[in-house]
Amino acid sequence: MQTNDTNTASEQGDPVFFLSDMIGTPVRFRGKKIGKLYDLLIFEHEKVAEVTHIIVNRPFGHKALLVPLDRVGDVSRDAVELAIDSLESFEGEPGENQVLLKDHILDKKVIDLEGNEIDVVYDVKLVLRSGRLYATDVDFSRYGLLKRLGLRYVARFVFHLAEMLRKETIPWTYVARLPEKIGSFKGNVQLTILKETLPEIHPVDLADILEELSEEQRLAIFSELETEQASDTLEEMEPRVQRSLISSMDKERVADLIDEMTPAQAADVLSVLPASQADEILDLMEHDATDKIEALMENQEELITNLTTDSFIRFLPETPVDGVIGAYREFGRDSDVLDYIYVVDHDEQLKGVVNLPEILMAGQGTPLAEIMTTQVISIDTADSIGEAKEKFTRYGFSALPVVDAESVIHGVVLYRDIMELEHKFM
Repeated sequence: MQTNDTNTASEQGDPVFFLSDMIGTPVRFRGKKIGKLYDLLIFEHEKVAEVTHIIVNRPFGHKALLVPLDRVGDVSRDAVELAIDSLESFEGEPGENQVLLKDHILDKKVIDLEGNEIDVVYDVKLVLRSGRLYATDVDFSRYGLLKRLGLRYVARFVFHLAEMLRKETIPWTYVARLPEKIGSFKGNVQLTILKETLPEIHPVDLADILEELSEEQRLAIFSELETEQASDTLEEMEPRVQRSLISSMDKERVADLIDEMTPAQAADVLSVLPASQADEILDLMEHDATDKIEALMENQEELITNLTTDSFIRFLPETPVDGVIGAYREFGRDSDVLDYIYVVDHDEQLKGVVNLPEILMAGQGTPLAEIMTTQVISIDTADSIGEAKEKFTRYGFSALPVVDAESVIHGVVLYRDIMELEHKFM
């Protein structure tokens, strides 16, 4: 087998193919089209799976062909050319226990060692080396998903926009061996690694993809997301998509997602909905700051305190670094601000701030009072949103504390809530 396609991707000089691009490719014999490539038959090695045969479906009641890879000539995006003497000699079907990439791997669920469902195999990456074709990775990327949904042109556009889209693959070495008596395999693709080691799609990228899908496809994928990722993704969507998605979802689920947001983010999302729908969701929410959210939606946005979040990490000045590190994971789960540790006294007066790298580099027993920055850039409770924007622009912090004249901290404002939200409620 060899490739004559100059547009084929390469990896360290070896041509790279994707299964979804190969399936359905016209197959030619002596220059005449005789069918389409239906599947690839593989033999599993320790770290890779080698393609040994191609399966060709033929029209008009002709029997399928089972052709060894070494009898396949040129391969391109447009056609596969067979290098055989006659068709009849290669008529046949794969054996019951032989593994097929399309039938047995593609579109199967991916689960890890603990049985956690990861994603779905949308594609399989193949590499041609020294005339041999190997399946090297299973692909559950956004690029693969778009192609499987028939959005090939969107996929190619996104791929050229960001090369990283095709990197969400799992090496074949992490795929557990398939059962010997595979038959018509209906199970899942089992991995030999844990879910936590797998990359996750960033909410911004996921929102971009969901916006390109139909309402049915969008809802099906969004419903599989964990609450935190779903909440972050919902924030990033266009208003029309937010309205459409929320209208299709259970209101209790929507309330749970918006509970994860800061007041400004929650108001931004709720403001795109009809008033009756927004009120219904607000009634179901457990958010501690629903009064702030309602105030923002009622155009009382001139109060900077309505944009603050109370979910930030604070400790007393005498707290040692190892105590902060030990408690960070627990406090961080519910915090909207992870980059900074705010140092306050028993009266909630702001004494200083420490960023996360400083915490990690300090001695274990060092109290926060010794490493904190005491000249804290802050926002006054009387400041306007415009004044807050000026401070974020000037200093470049990801969050700023909001304090009153007595230096009592009233919350923290996030950069994104001031600089990146459209403030549709304003």
